[in-house]
Formats: sequence, structure tokens, C-alpha cells
Amino acid sequence: MDHQSESTEITFHHAPGGDDTVKRIIRTTILLSVITIIELALGFVIYFMHKGENPSHTLILFIKGVIVILSLAKAFYIVSIFMHLGDEIKNLIMTIVVPLALFIWFITAFIWEGSSWLNLRNTDGHSKPNIEKHQAAPEGKKPGGVE
Repeated sequence: MDHQSESTEITFHHAPGGDDTVKRIIRTTILLSVITIIELALGFVIYFMHKGENPSHTLILFIKGVIVILSLAKAFYIVSIFMHLGDEIKNLIMTIVVPLALFIWFITAFIWEGSSWLNLRNTDGHSKPNIEKHQAAPEGKKPGGVE
């Protein structure tokens, strides 16, 4: 057996990406910077609206929704470019995105249900025994039916 064939090693030399890679990095940097600047500007708008006399709560809620959407777009783009998920096959992407979406949905549902349960608990749940317990006794009669 030849000793030299056992010790051969296969290596791959990674050459820099060239002009396409540099253009992609610059485009990504500019896009993420623009989205971040828009988010900051919207944050300042909300800040100055709160300092005003009568801030519009609907408009503030809308702006916060826009900020959340822009943040999600940034997160998607970062995962797609820097974590190279955009270059993967569709099935691998779905094995990451679907559980993440379900996880976010579960957290939202638990918070919603917890808030609903808390509101019901604070109002005695409007259950029949609690309503009867809190009703006033008729005039001339003492509670418990004793006269």
C-alpha cells in the first residue's frame, strides 16, 4: 500500500466572493440602515406626540404597529442574508419558520387567555351564584329569609 495515498488531504480554498458579494453587503447595509432610521424617526414622532396636549391614541397605536412590522421585516432580512437561510431549500426554511410562527401564536394566545381570565376573575365572572350572592335583599326582609 502506498503511504502517500493515505495521507492526502482534500481542502477547498474559499476565495473572496468578488464584486457580487461586495454589492450584496453594501445593499444589505443600506437597506437595514434605512429601515432603522425610519423606526427611529417613528419613535421620535411617538415621543413628541405624548408630550402634546391630546395625543391620538389610535395614531400612536398605528405607528407602533408600523414599527413592529418594520422590525419583523428587518429580522427576516437578517436571517435570510446573514444566517444564509434564504439560500436554503424550501423544506429546511419551513422546518424553521412554521414552528417559530406556531410558538409566537401560542404565546399570543396564552397572553390573550390570561388577560381574559384575569378580567373575568376581577368581575366575579358574572356567574349565577355570585350574582345571587350580591343581589340586595327585598325590602322588609332580612337576608336569609328570617323576619
